[in-house]
Amino acid sequence: MNHAEKARDLFLSGCSCSQAVFGAFAEELGLEQETALRLASSFGGGMGGMRETCGAVTGMLMVAGLKWGYSETGNLDKKTAHYARVRSLIEQFKAEHTTIVCRDLLSHLGELKQDPSARTPEYYKTRPCARYVETAARLLDELDAKTSE
Repeated sequence: MNHAEKARDLFLSGCSCSQAVFGAFAEELGLEQETALRLASSFGGGMGGMRETCGAVTGMLMVAGLKWGYSETGNLDKKTAHYARVRSLIEQFKAEHTTIVCRDLLSHLGELKQDPSARTPEYYKTRPCARYVETAARLLDELDAKTSE
């Protein structure tokens, strides 16, 4: 199973968008699944239900940070390169979905609640979020393939 499929399955099993993307990469990042899901749990619903940055995007950026991020705070070259990677991932996501803002991605649903909704069949029918987590995971895999060349 590839990362996009795994992210989709995690989302469809009840994970938030952020948890689904980050959790799909947990094992290869050296994290236990539970730890990954807890780390990403604050970012669901566009950051705690605030409907700001899409959770699939925040999960994608957490993976990018662990895979390609920097820890040498004084290394401007590494910081610059990483920010460029982050911007590229975001721009690619936006190219496919027009925005990274949760409330805009889900505008067809009308007014959105801040509290989480029960994961019912109707919930999954009305939300395109499974596509967003697939996109985020696929973009990471594409970047990984480019950086491995």
